[in-house]
Amino acid sequence: MDETVDVLLATYQTNLQFLKKQIDSILKQTYSNIHLIISDDNSKNQEIKNILEEIAKNDNRVEVYFQEENLGYIRNFEFLLKQSKAEYICFSDHDDIWYKDKVEKELKTLKQQEVDMVYCNSTMIDENENLLQKNYFKYKNMPLVKGNKQILGISRYLGLGCSQLFTKSIKEKMLPFTETVMAQDWLVSFLANENKGTYYIDEPLFSYRQHTSNVFGGRNLAQNLANWKEEHGKSYKSYLQYRKEKVVETAYLNGAKMCLQYADDEQTKKSLQKLIAYYEQLEKSKYINFKFISYFHFLAGKNLAKKMIKEFVIFHLPILGYICF
Repeated sequence: MDETVDVLLATYQTNLQFLKKQIDSILKQTYSNIHLIISDDNSKNQEIKNILEEIAKNDNRVEVYFQEENLGYIRNFEFLLKQSKAEYICFSDHDDIWYKDKVEKELKTLKQQEVDMVYCNSTMIDENENLLQKNYFKYKNMPLVKGNKQILGISRYLGLGCSQLFTKSIKEKMLPFTETVMAQDWLVSFLANENKGTYYIDEPLFSYRQHTSNVFGGRNLAQNLANWKEEHGKSYKSYLQYRKEKVVETAYLNGAKMCLQYADDEQTKKSLQKLIAYYEQLEKSKYINFKFISYFHFLAGKNLAKKMIKEFVIFHLPILGYICF
């Protein structure tokens, strides 16, 4: 018997049609020894509960939990990780569509490369499954990292959570979550990088759905900044606040602080402390920041050229970023 792969799916007030298609795509994988564990985070829509109960009743590979109170996105995934017993684990969004060989190809690659985590490319679709992007790696300039003890495995997250397959040993290092955990997929990639390593699959193995209710999504800088300006104004002071709160802290500093809480290796701890000091110094700069070498040391890498240009301007030339973006 092939080893079981636990697929962890968190739901909350989800679109029922999206949910059905995603669950169907998971249960029809070519790798059949799948245990699908679903935790609904106290959805108010009774039909969601009815559908999940019906699916679990008709397929003994499905296990469903209903939370009595809302845990929130992060804690719901922590709950799911605690239920998992398998040697291999995948996270799943509730609204994507997996290609039939996603699990098979990821598990094969993980074993061949002898790493703790693999992550794959995807296409991006809209609410009606129209193709938005053929190559998510290229569209979002995702870091492409193979091996372990890589600097990008410390400074950036590697792959969308729904693209990852990882080992039980990484799960055990994650639990219990500390208060600093702000993204379970970032934590997975960090811990894998610190242990046996990571490996990416350039081939798209699922369709990542983008719509207005995404918790995290494929929105770009212009879209996010436009939403901020609409709510907070277009002044330079407002832009600096966006840069601090939504860019430096949310997308970088908070992740580094989380990783520091989980770091065992002394050299990694020193690197993270330097990275955190760099980000904190960025937050204080208003017009120009001269720590150029730190940026290229920590954040430069394969497939990141376009992202690096934007980041460098936002981080080190904020006045220019205000004019350009």
